[in-house]
Amino acid sequence: MDLSNIKMVVTDMDGTLLNSEHKVSDQFFEIFENLKSQGIIFVAASGRQYHSIIDKLDSIKNDIIVIAENGGFAMKQHTEILATPLEQQHVKDILKTLDNIPNIHPVICTKHKAYLTNKSNEFANKLAEYYTEYEIIENLSDFNSEVIKIAIYHFKSSEEHIYPFVKHFEADLKVKVSGENWLDISNMNANKGYALDKLMKTYNLKSDEVMVFGDFNNDLEMLALSDFGFAMENAHPNVKEIAKYSTLSNDENGVEHILKMLVK
Repeated sequence: MDLSNIKMVVTDMDGTLLNSEHKVSDQFFEIFENLKSQGIIFVAASGRQYHSIIDKLDSIKNDIIVIAENGGFAMKQHTEILATPLEQQHVKDILKTLDNIPNIHPVICTKHKAYLTNKSNEFANKLAEYYTEYEIIENLSDFNSEVIKIAIYHFKSSEEHIYPFVKHFEADLKVKVSGENWLDISNMNANKGYALDKLMKTYNLKSDEVMVFGDFNNDLEMLALSDFGFAMENAHPNVKEIAKYSTLSNDENGVEHILKMLVK
């Protein structure tokens, strides 16, 4: 495996760079300094909110690119690279459908803040891990500002208890099971692959110059763009099928395991 041409490293956060306790290892930050010294661009790509990603990577936030909200929003330092919102009519249609699904917790996601209703304290506590900037409102259907995506949480399984009720939106929108408990609905072009493709064109990078790490279905599009796509050991079967390579699990520092080969 010849990694000598790699100029950009892109990694998902939850289940990939973050361990099961949602933490980044000290080892990664040490490796990052080597990446930086070698001129390799680092991109964090997540379904998380922008501020939540920055919170995890605060010490290096001025040296990285962030793809947030599953590709619906991207920033470099204080400069917006990309924003792909939903049409207002789609937002209304989605929320109307969600009203009829039991035991779910919808979240309206904008560039810098998330909005939810006060239905469940347990869910609000869970949300705080992924969205550091959020506000509780009376009714989601009354929200009329720009929406990047709608995220929906189910405490047992998003694939089993949410996806069957919303898969009909796939004709016009991106419907993505983005984690065991999360499902995201966004603009058709709001995905990590679309955002990464824009970055690759901006920096004039080819598929053999980009390394990508992922673990779930929201990583599929960006993994497909790289000749060096790595599925985590804990990855969804769909990810293992499309990724050209594999690495250790997120709790075994699988990303760092490969990056050490890159910067040696």
